[in-house]
Amino acid sequence: MKKVANTRRDTEERIPTGVSGLDDILHGGFLRNRLYLLKGDPGTGKTTLALQYLRACHQRNEAVLYITLSETQEDLAGVAAAHDWSLDGITLCDLSTSEDSLRADAQYTIFHPSDVELGETTQTILEEVERVKPMHVVFDGLSEVRLLARDPLRYRRQMIALKQYFAEQRITVLLLDDRATPLGDIQPESVVAGVIILEQETPIYGGTRRRLRVTKVRGSDYRSGYHDYEIAQTGVVVHPRLVAAEHHALFEADPLLSGLSGLDHMLQGGLERGSTTILMGPAGVGKSTLSMHYVYAALQQGHRAAFYTFDEVLQLLVQRTERLIGPLGAYQDSGQLTVAQIDPAELSPGAFAQEVRKHVEEEGARVVVIDSLNGYLSAMPEERFLVTHLHELFAYLNQKGVVTLVVMAQHGLLGQSESSLDVSYLADTVLMMRYFEMSGEVRQAISVFKKRSGPHERTLRQLEIQPGGIRIGEPLWQFQGIMTGVPQMERFADPMLQGRKQEV
Repeated sequence: MKKVANTRRDTEERIPTGVSGLDDILHGGFLRNRLYLLKGDPGTGKTTLALQYLRACHQRNEAVLYITLSETQEDLAGVAAAHDWSLDGITLCDLSTSEDSLRADAQYTIFHPSDVELGETTQTILEEVERVKPMHVVFDGLSEVRLLARDPLRYRRQMIALKQYFAEQRITVLLLDDRATPLGDIQPESVVAGVIILEQETPIYGGTRRRLRVTKVRGSDYRSGYHDYEIAQTGVVVHPRLVAAEHHALFEADPLLSGLSGLDHMLQGGLERGSTTILMGPAGVGKSTLSMHYVYAALQQGHRAAFYTFDEVLQLLVQRTERLIGPLGAYQDSGQLTVAQIDPAELSPGAFAQEVRKHVEEEGARVVVIDSLNGYLSAMPEERFLVTHLHELFAYLNQKGVVTLVVMAQHGLLGQSESSLDVSYLADTVLMMRYFEMSGEVRQAISVFKKRSGPHERTLRQLEIQPGGIRIGEPLWQFQGIMTGVPQMERFADPMLQGRKQEV
C-alpha cells in the first residue's frame, strides 16, 4: 500500500491490541471508537485474538464486553484455560443458546432499524451495553446475523444500524466472522473501518502455517502484505513482515578476522561488518567448521554471536566445535553465544526472521550464522518466495552492521557441484570449497570466488581439518584442474605465473 501524508494518524488515539507484533502492523493499534472486522476460517485464532484484546483493555481499567451468538460461555472458558488466562473482568453476554433468537419474528428484527419492533435478542444486547457501559466490545457471530437476516439488503441495513449505534456510544468494536455463511455480494468490509484477514494452510509435511493481512484501515496507513503468525501458549503472536529499508544503524567498518592466517591473506583482510558471506561446497567439506572459526574469533574479541543450525544435531555441533576449535560452554552460559537448532517443519520464515531480529536488536549479536541455506529453503511454504525473503533478511543484517555467514550445501562431491538455487549474487563474499583427488587421497581446497568490498587472492589453497582446527595451506600453483576433482601437475612455463607464485 502506498503511504500518503496522514495528519489524522498522529492526532487520533490508538488502542494497543495486546497481540505481539500486530501493533507494529497497525502502526500503534486500533483507532478508538471504530469498527474492525476480524475474518477467518474456524481454527485461525479469531477468538483467541479477541480475548487477548479484551484482556489488554481490562488491564488498562477499561470496561469490556464479549457478545457471542456462536461460542458458548463454556467454549470461551476453554479457550482461556488453554492459555492459562482468567476471564475475570470480561463481561460475557452469551446468546448462543437463546431460544428467542430462533423465533421467526426475531429473525426479521435483530438489529433491524426499521419500524418493526426489535426482538428480544436485540433488546438483551442493548440492555447489556447500557448496563456495562463498555469502551470495548467483541461481537462474535456475524455468520449468525447473516442467517437471521435472510436477505442481503436486510443484512446490510442491520450492519449499518450496528455501526451507528456503537458509534453513538463511542465504543470500539471487533466483529468476528468465520466466513461460513456468505450472503450474496453484500460483505461487511464496506461498513467497517478496518479489516484483518486470518488464513491458515497445511503443507504436505509439517505443522500448520498461519498468516494474516490487513486489507483496509480507514483514515490510516498500515504495513501491507502477508505476515506470519502463530498460536502459542501466550496467545496469538504475529511476526511482521521484515522491511529492510526501515532498519538502519551506524557502525564502524572494522573487519572480522578468522584467526586463520592463510584465509585472512586470501581475503586481503577479514570479513567487513555489514556484509554477507556464503560458504559453498559439497557435504562434509568443512563449511560449518569454517563458519564456527569466525564465530569463535568474534567471541574471543568480546562480540556476541548467534548460530542457527537447520541440519545438524545441536549437541554434535557443539561437541565437534569444542574438539576442533575451542570450548564454547562459558560463552553459552554468559549469553555471549546463542546456538539454536531450527526445525524447518515447524518454524515459519517470518518467525525465523523475528528470532534473528531479537538476537541482533535486543542482545547485540555482531555475527550471525545460518547453517544451512538448504534448511532455510525447507522452511519455506513456497520456494518461489525464498529469494525475496533472503534479500530482505540479508539487507537487514547488513544495515545493522552484522557479519552474516550463510552455509550452502551443493550437490556432488568430486568435480563441479551444483545447487538447486543460485543466490550467490545476494552475497558480498563467496567462499568456494571443493574436494579433489591427489596421490590416492581425497583432499579439500578453498578459494575466494567473489568479494565486493575489495581485492582478494584468486588462488586455490588446500584446506585441512585437523584436531587443532582448520589449516589453510599454500597456493596450489603446481596443479591445474582442481575444480574438476582430478588435478594434474603443471610446470610453470608462463613467467606471469612464476611471478605471482613468488609474490605469494
